[in-house]
Amino acid sequence: LARYVGHDQREIKHNMTYAELGQPLLGPLDSEGEFSSKQTTTASGTAEHQAIDETTFRKQERMFRQQGVASDPSIGADGQMVGAEATKRQRRKRAARGDAAVLDGENAYQGPWAKFEGDTTGQTSGPTAEQLAEYEERMAQTSGSSGPQRVKRGSVTAYVAGQDERTLFHGQHERDYQGRTYMHVPAELRATNDVQCRVPTRLVREWKAHQGGVSAIRFIPGSGHLLLSCGMDGLVKLFDVHSALRQQRTYIGHAKAVRDISFAPDGQTFVSSSYDTFSKIWDTETGACKQRLAAGSAVPYVARFYPDDPNSVLVGQGDRRIVQWDVRANQVVQEYNQHQGAINSLTFFDDNRRFVSTSDDKSMRVWEYGIPVVIKLVADPAMHSVPAVALHPNGKWLAGQSMDNRVVVYSTGDRFKIHRRKEFRGHVTAGFACQPAISPDGRVVVSGDAEGGVWCWDWQTSRVLGRWRAHDKVAICAAWHPREASRVATCSWDGSIKYWE
Repeated sequence: LARYVGHDQREIKHNMTYAELGQPLLGPLDSEGEFSSKQTTTASGTAEHQAIDETTFRKQERMFRQQGVASDPSIGADGQMVGAEATKRQRRKRAARGDAAVLDGENAYQGPWAKFEGDTTGQTSGPTAEQLAEYEERMAQTSGSSGPQRVKRGSVTAYVAGQDERTLFHGQHERDYQGRTYMHVPAELRATNDVQCRVPTRLVREWKAHQGGVSAIRFIPGSGHLLLSCGMDGLVKLFDVHSALRQQRTYIGHAKAVRDISFAPDGQTFVSSSYDTFSKIWDTETGACKQRLAAGSAVPYVARFYPDDPNSVLVGQGDRRIVQWDVRANQVVQEYNQHQGAINSLTFFDDNRRFVSTSDDKSMRVWEYGIPVVIKLVADPAMHSVPAVALHPNGKWLAGQSMDNRVVVYSTGDRFKIHRRKEFRGHVTAGFACQPAISPDGRVVVSGDAEGGVWCWDWQTSRVLGRWRAHDKVAICAAWHPREASRVATCSWDGSIKYWE
């Protein structure tokens, strides 16, 4: 019977012969060709402990997932590649530089700026104008007449570009026995309510509002008895949140998802901004589309009525511009062009004499209304993008949703600056433009988060007053009722709107 001694054995409790002690070494070797106790025996062989930083691992893992190849992690690989496509990778060749004497044409001089072979950057793709017109005409014929229609509840026909806008009323009668529509303000909501606002504790009503997610919700100014919503299905819907607690009207007029909505100061009209490059002004009561605003092919990200003049609309676009429309003349009368990225929000303050814009360029710029010159630039290397902003009821502060999981506060005085000692933390919103809201008495701040939760903080102490799971997906917007204390509406990308008190 042969007996063996392990390479890491420290004690022998029996006498061994000279032949046993002189046996050759047996067993697996490490990467250096030696026996090592650091090796770990596994079911499939041996495993070596190696260290790699998180950044390098994620980079190689992403490269392998996208391209099918990655750097060989073995010791001594010296930059070799592994993967199914490693042997097929070839160096891309540049196109011909052209003739230096030719400026335009087939053999025009490209020099060191010549593209790579097979590069289609800058080339037009997709259907031609004739093909697109033929498709729209065919879709218009199959969808029937383009006038106002009554369809079955829950089955709204999609809007096709080029058709007339239409509306759908969901109630039985548009007017009551006194001839009043849903725009009539209830008597109990006409007076200002001075009751202290508290954190909501129960769910009042839930609506399955939109397919594909809800983008934004807004209470009608003043009374707050109506709630407006827009969604990824290209529809805008109006809900009665005071007495009937049901949907009243659907506005159909966008071919793509609607990103933002905003009421006029009197609530009689509102503007919707969609990815189909149109901002449209609607009549809240009748559902008629009063005007279409489009400045080229740029996507309108946000639109706001000027509070002192409902005939003036500011539209923040994806091409870094803010355009000011005169609704009566249907033309752009002013252009604010200083940002380096898409415009995310527009907020008026200082008795509507100034407004602040936020952008993807991680900056905030303060403008004086009607003058396209920046009077204050807020930018810092450590500053994150602030895509959603809410104005405090006293008008002296702005609360912005920062992309580093904070709600930051800015002073709106003569020196527009951040309040570094006041911020609200705890939620996770990185990557999502969750719209915050502030209670009418200015004591509570509310915001959704990326996990579908709703958070409430005390304005004075920044302490968390309450939090609860409200939705299955990101809670993208929260709105506080302007009249009824402790009533909050939230919406989510799961397509639902919930009303809390």
